[in-house]
Amino acid sequence: MDDAPAVDLDDLLVRTATGDQEAFSRFYDLTAARVLGLIRRLLIDAAQSEEVAQEVFLEAWQSAPRFDPNKGRAQTWIMTMAHRRAVDRIRASQASRDRDTAVGIRDLPTAYDQVAETVEVRVEHERVEVAMAKLSEPQRRAVTLAYYGGLSQSEVAAELGIPLGTAKTRLRDAMIRLREELGVTT
Repeated sequence: MDDAPAVDLDDLLVRTATGDQEAFSRFYDLTAARVLGLIRRLLIDAAQSEEVAQEVFLEAWQSAPRFDPNKGRAQTWIMTMAHRRAVDRIRASQASRDRDTAVGIRDLPTAYDQVAETVEVRVEHERVEVAMAKLSEPQRRAVTLAYYGGLSQSEVAAELGIPLGTAKTRLRDAMIRLREELGVTT
């Protein structure tokens, strides 16, 4: 490639754009070793490198009409194309490995101590029951409707027959008291 003047490569690529197969064959002969060398340095794997080089030359044949010798040299054009294709292959391979790793990690069975989980849930349940017992009856009813019954503040107010502001205050005061009883810091 170095022994062929850049102008000749430019001319060959311009002729390739017109469908001149002989010009493309000569262009290939003059650039293939360098293109493959660049790709092999990036990909390492010989088989993948050859496959990517083939893709590069197919793309060069198809996109030769877009080559403009006034904007750059054919050698730079083909080497840039080769570099981009090789980097794309590296990224695709990495993305595939990342997906495989994520799936593998997801499918790994996780250690689970059901006895410890059950004990922890019971202890928390008992702590909440003790804390709920320390609320006033109106607060306890409001919390029960909101958190165990799934009602909104408006629905709690309607259910208890109290103004919305009163329901909000009861729930707020009850939550403050529960946090204190449970030792939760905010």
